[in-house]
Amino acid sequence: MVKSRQPEPLAAIQLPAISVMEILAMAIAALWSNKLRTALTMLGVIIGITAVIAVTSVGQGVQSATAANLQNLGADLLQVRAGAANTGNVSQGSGSATTLTWSDAQAIESQVAAAGTVTAYLQQTTQVVYAENNLSTTVLGTDTNYAAVNNITLQSGRFFTSDELAAAQSVAVLGPTVRADLFGSDREPIGEKIRLQGQRYTVVGIANEKGAQGRENPDEQIYVPLTNMSARLVGNNALSGIAVQGIAVKVTEQAQLEAADFQITNLLRVRHNIHPARGDEDDFRIVSAANLVETLTSTVGLFTIMVVAIAAISLIVGGIGIANIMLVSVVERTREIGIRKAVGATDHAVLSQFLAEAIAIAAAGGVLGVGLGVAIARIAATLFDFPFVISLWAIALGVGLSFAIGIVAGVIPARSAAKLDPIIALRSD
Repeated sequence: MVKSRQPEPLAAIQLPAISVMEILAMAIAALWSNKLRTALTMLGVIIGITAVIAVTSVGQGVQSATAANLQNLGADLLQVRAGAANTGNVSQGSGSATTLTWSDAQAIESQVAAAGTVTAYLQQTTQVVYAENNLSTTVLGTDTNYAAVNNITLQSGRFFTSDELAAAQSVAVLGPTVRADLFGSDREPIGEKIRLQGQRYTVVGIANEKGAQGRENPDEQIYVPLTNMSARLVGNNALSGIAVQGIAVKVTEQAQLEAADFQITNLLRVRHNIHPARGDEDDFRIVSAANLVETLTSTVGLFTIMVVAIAAISLIVGGIGIANIMLVSVVERTREIGIRKAVGATDHAVLSQFLAEAIAIAAAGGVLGVGLGVAIARIAATLFDFPFVISLWAIALGVGLSFAIGIVAGVIPARSAAKLDPIIALRSD
């Protein structure tokens, strides 16, 4: 008598191992069946990654643009600013006191070894008139070294001469914007007379365009001899000579900036009878483009870190959202999990699928966040006219964070699903 063969129990059936691609396909299919919930779940990750990419890009773009503008001021320049006057215990700002003189500039040029070319300047906002055209602009009184120190070139005419400076002649060099506003594009201004505070000045030169440099725009300035401006427009003389608001020092080479700073400080302290040992404070301030770039870099860096930290909070919230939704998904799909385990699915296979779903949500949110962040950074760079800079490390950070969030947020729900008893799971409604 032939015995009938008993069927093997389901648990003993050896199912082929599921490949990574099959796990991903099942995960994507499960997420696609709940599109709205999936989209809302990844929203927190999208916002966080977008903020990281956009903020780092905008910060680096602004930093690059500002550094370039400061470099245009001269990486080999030191600016010596006069002290600040106080009115009612309120500082009126650097350069408002008459603590520097033209003779200080001349002493720096002759006695400071690290100093190359030195120029002094005095400026104020003044009304300028030509025919029926009238505008308010900055008039800058300086010496013959100013053009060389500040890289000012002329499109026509000439800069004023040392003889005109010594004689305090009423001659003027116009920035290109001032020239266009007063004379238009057709009329030749060289030799024409303009009025500054009612005083007649002969136009002898037109400067080439330089563009804005920080808060100042050389294209909107008028240059006149320092001696003339001090006597006729300002009347701002110190007891020891012509008072100036600042002195620009072009060092012999950029490596000499610190040496020049040290030497100028000591020279001015001697000339102004300042003794730090007895508690005297300097009545001047020395700054350089290099220092400004360093300060700017530090400030932008701190700001970027702050905003990225805030974005990290959004990423944490996004991770919590993914974990919550996956836990809900485990509860909703308890019967499905029971069926899969009953037909031979291993704990590892169930864990892999739910972990893959969490990683897929976070990864998709990360990719969308990177794309949106790059788009926002590009729009901001176009609107506000600064360089578009995207760091590879910021993109790598965004994608890496999204994967990390998926793994961390998916582990607990995936383990909960893998540990379900198939019999209990099959009994659930």
